[in-house]
Amino acid sequence: MSALLSIDLEAVLVWGAVATLAMSAILEGTRRLHWSRMSLPFLFGTAMAERSTTASLVGFLAYALGGWLFALLYFWLFETIGVSSAPLGFVVGLLHGVWLLVVFLPLLAVVHPRMATPRTGLTRTRRLEPPGLAGTNYGTRTPAITLVGQAVYGTILGFGHAW
Repeated sequence: MSALLSIDLEAVLVWGAVATLAMSAILEGTRRLHWSRMSLPFLFGTAMAERSTTASLVGFLAYALGGWLFALLYFWLFETIGVSSAPLGFVVGLLHGVWLLVVFLPLLAVVHPRMATPRTGLTRTRRLEPPGLAGTNYGTRTPAITLVGQAVYGTILGFGHAW
């Protein structure tokens, strides 16, 4: 508990925003280049809103909030182990990316109200394609792009905490 109390919340907000913006630029930029079709803000938003324009806004806000919450977890981890650095943040970010690809994305297809499951396929109400193995239904480059984005996120937070 003492590690949580010693966290600089201002640093979490600043570095969490910087890390989230950098990661978002990578993930959304590569999507716009057609290297991947995955948009986590859109996936989050469509879980909460039916209209795509509303889903995009709600999803972006949820994604930004999630970026700050994960930044708090990263800072808590750095405080708990008593070490922080950009290379450590890089490793934590990669592990976070692996978790996202092999645990979170498969579960998303089960709980998302508008996403088809691999077993049921697309329906009138479940029109979003499921991510597939490590998100590869959204493009074969998606796993690598996701890992790069998460590694950059972690590197920035490791640097920010050490600074």
